[in-house]
Amino acid sequence: MKISKIVIYQHDLPVKNGPYKMANANVNCLDTTIVKLTSDCGLVGWGETCPVGPTYAPSHASGARAALMEMAPNLIGQNLFQPRQLTRIMNGLLNGHNYAKAAIDIAAYDLLGKKIGMPVADILGGAVTNNLPSYYATAVGPPEEIVRLAVEKCGEGFPRFQIKIGGRAVEMDIEVIQKVWERIGTDMRLAVDGNRGFTTKDAVRLSNECQHIPFVFEQPCNSLEEIASIHQRLHHPIYIDENGIDIATVIRSISLGIADGFGMKVTRIGGLHQMSLFSGICEARSLPHTCDDAWGGDIINAACTHMGATINSKLFEGTWLAQSYIEGHYDSKNGIKIENGHIKVPKGKGLGIVPDEGVFRNEVAIY
Repeated sequence: MKISKIVIYQHDLPVKNGPYKMANANVNCLDTTIVKLTSDCGLVGWGETCPVGPTYAPSHASGARAALMEMAPNLIGQNLFQPRQLTRIMNGLLNGHNYAKAAIDIAAYDLLGKKIGMPVADILGGAVTNNLPSYYATAVGPPEEIVRLAVEKCGEGFPRFQIKIGGRAVEMDIEVIQKVWERIGTDMRLAVDGNRGFTTKDAVRLSNECQHIPFVFEQPCNSLEEIASIHQRLHHPIYIDENGIDIATVIRSISLGIADGFGMKVTRIGGLHQMSLFSGICEARSLPHTCDDAWGGDIINAACTHMGATINSKLFEGTWLAQSYIEGHYDSKNGIKIENGHIKVPKGKGLGIVPDEGVFRNEVAIY
């Protein structure tokens, strides 16, 4: 089975009740890129990549499409039964741009699953659960709003609650964390996400003033070097997120002793093949990690869910979906949903979702 046709689409995903505020960005609408692969046997596979604007990470929507157009002509005729070799071919065609390559990788796994009659989770090693724990991630907001959300999401059954912080006075962030803890205690596991927005000084201060509160501190500072300089002075485990740009950097952060866990995005690491390799490294070192993505619709959500279903439950921190912030689904019948704080693994072959005809109308390129 070989790739016979590639179609690249641009699609807008408005943020419900936006903007979604992070330490380094305010997001009102997401520009997502969809890839449709057709095989020489007539089957179709879908991939997606959706960077959260140009300041969250070294990626952006126009860059994704440019990278895909750079590779696409040389991907026609490539063997879809060889995901590892497909990754090598893409790496040979273009240096970097893992987030663009991920869209091809996801679509290839979708096609492979449809061809051999298996869900993607089984191709990746087998699901250990059919009902994944999710977690809710707030935007940066005032204490009363974040406390309200914590109570609400606890009642909905979310096992984990992530508080976004940064981009304002550190005193406000400390107040938010303390008030959430006072209200919900251990009813949910807590994560605090700085999205690279903290100075080392403020990160140390926040950890000191909240040392009685058990939470994981996700990517407080911009670089691994900054995190390494304060790691021993913090009272909370550090999860590497935005700095986890590839397998080599993941290994480096582990060897430096500064990664107590990871918040990992499927598209950032390069797709499902690379994500499976990353998860195996974490299991070898007993490092907890998430399996999610920066944003996106049903295609990315299905990919994250299938991959998350294969992760050792003792190490799995959950899957975040942008579904809570998006109106509607690509697949009106089988769209990925969060129910009672959990996500059911889609049934069926491949990713288990089929976008409705006509959802994607803006064709950018066809090969």
